Amino acid sequence: MVESLMGLLDALDSVRKVLRLPPRSRARQAPPPRQLPTVAAVVAALRTIDTELDHHDGVWQFNRMYLQVTELVDERIREGYFANAAFMERLDIVFAHLYLDTVQADAEGRHIAECWEPVFDQRDQPLVPIQFAVAGMNAHINHDLGVAVVATCQQLGLSPSSPGVHADYVKVTGLLAEVHEQVRQRFLNGVVLSVDRELSPLLTLMGSWSIARAREAAWTNSEVLWELRDSPVLRDSFQLSLCRAVGLAGRTLLVRVAAPI
Repeated sequence: MVESLMGLLDALDSVRKVLRLPPRSRARQAPPPRQLPTVAAVVAALRTIDTELDHHDGVWQFNRMYLQVTELVDERIREGYFANAAFMERLDIVFAHLYLDTVQADAEGRHIAECWEPVFDQRDQPLVPIQFAVAGMNAHINHDLGVAVVATCQQLGLSPSSPGVHADYVKVTGLLAEVHEQVRQRFLNGVVLSVDRELSPLLTLMGSWSIARAREAAWTNSEVLWELRDSPVLRDSFQLSLCRAVGLAGRTLLVRVAAPI
């Protein structure tokens, strides 16, 4: 009976898409009890990590970049840059928790997701700082972002196809690309000229990773996870495979390709 009802609802959703009607409203899921209430609270949490970690720690290298990005997104939300500020704020919070909870789990000796393992396993290795920044973005965007989009939609009773959701998502891609380039230059300025020959393999490796392509893939992942939301076994299998693939990619970003700087 339940399966028949779900099949009927899915069929109705398909009809609504063909007719370009708004998606049917969905019951909201309550946020986890520990979920932070505002982006400002996320910024505060990232600042705490920034002060607590050693500056030679690879996780700190990612955290300082993520803090800069989150501060910029918070500023844009308050300026009215996004069409749906409530959705963007909630997405930023849900998204950040997937990293903040990983930091806490690691500190407490608990298991962390495989997509994050390379960054935390290699955090004390003498690698070039930008490698940790990009490897962290790989884990957080290629895996976490799709998961966060679905969770945010469920909390707000929306879907990825709700009006304005994808448009605001694309706006963030532009902001992040801008920050990524600023961060890249900060990491590399003053270094490239002096050791260009040794860094050229690193630049090739880092240049192969694109924040825009990663976010495009993350959006596709969110759509897949959304379609699988009523099939827990398939959803969990897909997410686990994605997590492992992202972790594998992260390890390739954290190989030593040049002498430590």
